[in-house]
Amino acid sequence: MEILGLLIPVSLGLGGLGLLAFIWSLRGRQYDDPKGDAERILSPEWDDHPKP
Repeated sequence: MEILGLLIPVSLGLGGLGLLAFIWSLRGRQYDDPKGDAERILSPEWDDHPKP
């Protein structure tokens, strides 16, 4: 049972580290799709009218 006292903080620390890495990647614009935007604007389905 003493091992749980060690494993719980370690797992919480690793989870927090993963969360920080995810937030860092969001702020670093890692999930943007500039190529997809360039291809979408040339598509005939592109609607350039402003939405109401």
